[in-house]
Amino acid sequence: MKNLLKWQQQLVPDLLAQMKVRYSILQSIRLNEPVGRRLLAQMLDMTERVLRSEVDFLKSHQLIEYQTAGMGLTNSGRELLLGLEDYMRETSGLYETEEQLGGVLGISKTIIVSGDSDKIPLIKDEIGKACASILEGLLEKKNIITVTGGTTMNSVAEALEHIDVSGKEILFIPARGGVGGKVIHQANSIAETMAENTGSGNRALYMPDVVSDELRSILLKEPSINATLDIICSADIVLHGIGEALKMAERRNTVEKDMDTLIKGKAVGEAFGYYFDDEGSIVHKVSTIGLQLEDLPAIKHIIAVAGGKSKAKAIRAYMKNAPPTSILITDEGAAIEILKGE
Repeated sequence: MKNLLKWQQQLVPDLLAQMKVRYSILQSIRLNEPVGRRLLAQMLDMTERVLRSEVDFLKSHQLIEYQTAGMGLTNSGRELLLGLEDYMRETSGLYETEEQLGGVLGISKTIIVSGDSDKIPLIKDEIGKACASILEGLLEKKNIITVTGGTTMNSVAEALEHIDVSGKEILFIPARGGVGGKVIHQANSIAETMAENTGSGNRALYMPDVVSDELRSILLKEPSINATLDIICSADIVLHGIGEALKMAERRNTVEKDMDTLIKGKAVGEAFGYYFDDEGSIVHKVSTIGLQLEDLPAIKHIIAVAGGKSKAKAIRAYMKNAPPTSILITDEGAAIEILKGE
């Protein structure tokens, strides 16, 4: 296959370039259908004139159809898109990029989905599907899975509806308390959705993500909280997101003193309540009840999900602290930006 691709690139490079353009158009239509031509052109950074000729070609070959609300794929278009997936990943160099990214970050495995979720938010759903597929392959007979919150993690939760968990016993449990923002994006809600979509069990952790040191010491004396924490720390699998430092601080309603610390310390990324600078040094840590950074090395499988060019610095900063067995599932937007910085 690699030799064939090399020969094609040498003999008909324009053909491969054209395929990539049309594949991207089909993929973007699938993610956003029904979608209008103007919006699609903006997403793909193409002129409407160029896009018009391409979609006319795709329509003439019955791969897309025009609807009142916009363009959509035909069944033939969906079949073609699915059939070309591995081939296009190879021609676009995604497999090589995955290996390169894993080496740069010092982790065991990276999975990169096409696109940039900053430009097309529905790319998060593709990240979610990729995470669900990886998780399916890691499941054993009995599993405790601890999860964090976030919009990408919510996409993972929705994607779990389509995996096969027959014969598997799974307990989903939040890694920590609520951070702020929409309830649907909280760890408790995501753990519950994952349990519902897989017919599994879940256990809640109803408390704020940030507590005072005094309150933390009191809560840790509660037998029920300690029992939940024991389950969290004995997890077989951790599914977690990675946040941009200042955005996460705002969601937590961080006090002015701590916000100044983050700004002066040039914090760029956040995970598990720890804030990191570009070099991966810990700038600040919030007082929390739940999974801690030092708990991670004892956990068998750790899967991080985060995408978008804007998350590149955050991902790179956190990964300097991640166990080397970690798996990262991201998108091209983040991956290319991370590699640019090397």
